[in-house]
Amino acid sequence: MESAEIRRRWLSFFEERGHTVVPSASLIADDPTLLLVPAGMVPFKPYFLGEVKPPYQHATSVQKCVRTPDIEEVGKTTRHGTFFQMCGNFSFGDYFKEGAITYAWELLTSSVADGGYGLDPERLWITVYLDDDEAEQIWREKIGVPAERIQRLGKKDNYWSMGVPGPCGPCSEINYDRGPEFGVEGGPAVNDERYVEIWNLVFMEFERGEGTGKDDFEILGELPSKNIDTGLGLERLAMILQGVQNMYETDTLRVVMDKATELTGVRYGADRGSDVALRVVADHIRTSAMLIGDGVTPGNEGRGYVLRRIMRRAIRNMRLLGATQPVVADLVDVVIKTMGEQYPELETDRKRIETVALAEEAAFLKALKGGTNILDTAVTETKSAGGQVLSGDKAFLLHDTWGFPIDLTLEMAAEQGLSVDEDGFRRLMKEQRERAKADAKAKKSGHADLSAYRAVADNSGSTEFTGYTSTAGESTIVGLLVDGVPSPAATEGDDVEIVLDRTPFYAEGGGQLADQGRIKLDTGAVIQVRDVQQPVPGVSVHKGSVQVGEVTVGSSAYAAIDINRRRAIARAHSATHLTHQALRDALGPTAAQAGSENSPGRFRFDFGSPAAVPGTVLLDVEQKINEVLARELDVQAEVMSIDEAKKQGAIAEFGEKYGERVRVVTIGDFSKELCGGTHVHNTAQLGLVKLLGESSIGSGVRRIEALVGVDAYNFLAKEHTVVAQLQELVKGRSEELPEKISGMLAKLKDAEKEIERFRAEKVLAAAAGLAESAKDVRGTALVTGQVPDGTSADDLRKLVLDVRGRIQGDRPVVVALFTTANGRPLTVIATNEAARGRGLKAGDLVRTAAKTLGGGGGGKPDVAQGGGQNPNAIGDAVAAVERLVAETA
Repeated sequence: MESAEIRRRWLSFFEERGHTVVPSASLIADDPTLLLVPAGMVPFKPYFLGEVKPPYQHATSVQKCVRTPDIEEVGKTTRHGTFFQMCGNFSFGDYFKEGAITYAWELLTSSVADGGYGLDPERLWITVYLDDDEAEQIWREKIGVPAERIQRLGKKDNYWSMGVPGPCGPCSEINYDRGPEFGVEGGPAVNDERYVEIWNLVFMEFERGEGTGKDDFEILGELPSKNIDTGLGLERLAMILQGVQNMYETDTLRVVMDKATELTGVRYGADRGSDVALRVVADHIRTSAMLIGDGVTPGNEGRGYVLRRIMRRAIRNMRLLGATQPVVADLVDVVIKTMGEQYPELETDRKRIETVALAEEAAFLKALKGGTNILDTAVTETKSAGGQVLSGDKAFLLHDTWGFPIDLTLEMAAEQGLSVDEDGFRRLMKEQRERAKADAKAKKSGHADLSAYRAVADNSGSTEFTGYTSTAGESTIVGLLVDGVPSPAATEGDDVEIVLDRTPFYAEGGGQLADQGRIKLDTGAVIQVRDVQQPVPGVSVHKGSVQVGEVTVGSSAYAAIDINRRRAIARAHSATHLTHQALRDALGPTAAQAGSENSPGRFRFDFGSPAAVPGTVLLDVEQKINEVLARELDVQAEVMSIDEAKKQGAIAEFGEKYGERVRVVTIGDFSKELCGGTHVHNTAQLGLVKLLGESSIGSGVRRIEALVGVDAYNFLAKEHTVVAQLQELVKGRSEELPEKISGMLAKLKDAEKEIERFRAEKVLAAAAGLAESAKDVRGTALVTGQVPDGTSADDLRKLVLDVRGRIQGDRPVVVALFTTANGRPLTVIATNEAARGRGLKAGDLVRTAAKTLGGGGGGKPDVAQGGGQNPNAIGDAVAAVERLVAETA
């Protein structure tokens, strides 16, 4: 049975039994505690926690998932993969253990002709949580599973959570006995290779707290209702139904391995080492294509790093298998063709996926060459010093400069018999992150205790947003926090978080900054609002401070936004849409939005592109945007179903989560996007858009920064003033400025060269006199002295070598000259072969001089250079050199 058919049967079975079919959510988790979706229940987490009321009682889905904690096991075991599809059925406060168990048994054991999977009931083993007598009784008495095929396991094995604070509960797993060829008997408690888990039934009853590992977290309490969350691994079931040894040999992965075999000439099954590498390639390339398809781009942080890590691991394994040419295009093509039947968007976005993947491959192949040389040198140095551990700073250099994921460095070092100082590497990574940016977790309360916000949502419902049609209005305070703690009242000077039942304030989201403004109470109290966020879905939290009076929960209020700020942001947001469409027109659909920020009078727009956008193209895009403004196109917003929006060709941003009903913003006949932000009513209101330039912010991602309206005008006015000043200076018209300024710079460069030549000649002219001033120190000709301040290090070196060459004969010669450049002392010392024969080495002499100068230096035995901090010590440094020459000679 093919994977696509397994998926179809799953959804059909549960849809026939009253479950709403929910499409797979994006792999980009809409959850601040997660980078990527690791489980099928993640999109339903707000329903389990009671944050949002579910729109249905029963649901079913086949969710795309990515997990990487066990990435080193990929290819080595039969069942570890980074990407997998989790078939799930869910109940929110309705059927519980008996219903879930009954459905699972029916679907697994019903015949293929009756729509089931046709598994032999005698080969199914059950595990339940240690004290879950109810589940054990249902399996034994209701389903008829013999007691000897039911095993009780502990929290580590049969208590499920996502690994982070959130829903959890005891679970019951269904395992399939693959037969004695896969190991000893005794059930899943004894051998999980033979008895493979295929379906996990989670009885979601509790909420867990912080903790590490699978069994050391605290249970915070019960969930609002008892729920069911089950997950069947599609790839594991496919392995059984297709009669293959492991998940890599199933239909959707085997074709990728076959292509890798074709590209490398390495036969699958010939050698365990190459088999593992082929499996890694198949798994990682499929995961990469799925991640890129959902809008992830390679980078050095977060989910971008996850993608980069697995892509580069796959590419390197192909090189180890013998591939000498780029391979990603062929491998990704197979993935798209194979998975496209289940996920048609892969074919729709084929060009963008291929563009991002090929750019990352090209970047890594270049980095691999340079980074491998650095690693080889570091390994040689470590071994030469008798070490067995590659230093953390070397691993950090490989990551920071060459883009080597740490696991790649670990693998390559291990191949040469070394371990890596991972703690040192991670310390340096942490320090870099702390230097690069301040922690912004608290802004959206992403990891804070959200119970206070949930309580407001439970008591008062969601905040009604009125800002699309009004900028001010009456409302009531339904929630109040002071310094993050719920409070009945707040007084002047307090920092507060206010929740209103209805508000014109836009909460930051979709790239648009939040509104600011004031909330006035009937009592005369005033709250200055500086930010608005939605820490839990549907609840707008107004962050600010009490300026006057006392604020209490239940008070009537009048909320008014800063209109000028809103209008400036709206202009920027509409300009972002125009820029997006103009870029797609110029570069194609690969120029998909990868992020944005719309602030008053300016915006930035991130988009996919494998290379820099030529300046001429950027000018064309800017011109097209401003031509649209002049056309005075109306901007309209309409709410419709997601399917209708797609039919109309509306553009959706990758990684954004959309519901069944979406808001579509249309700008005349030019642009149509899914968007929840605020906009102008007509393009003429933008006035002017000025693109300031574009730059790279990561592999395959570019950023445009731009100004809108008055800000754009002010920028051009300043530019005009500068141009006018230049015209006056060079006595020419504006169009003549480039040529005239270029000519002036060329003349200036020639003059500088001429000055440098005269200065060098002047310095070298002193060579003869200095050579004649040599004094005899125990048979050694010693020249010391200080040349004019400002002499460059290069000129000083030339002078020293010239003086050394002028002293004839075969006697030892030492030349030590000093100068001051930019307020710091500098010395160059040279010796001839005869002097070196007496032990007079330039490096030793320079170190003595530099130490006296308060600095350091070094070089070769024949010539060396040094410097210091104290120019007043040059006389002492000369004396130190003379003493050392006398002692050594």
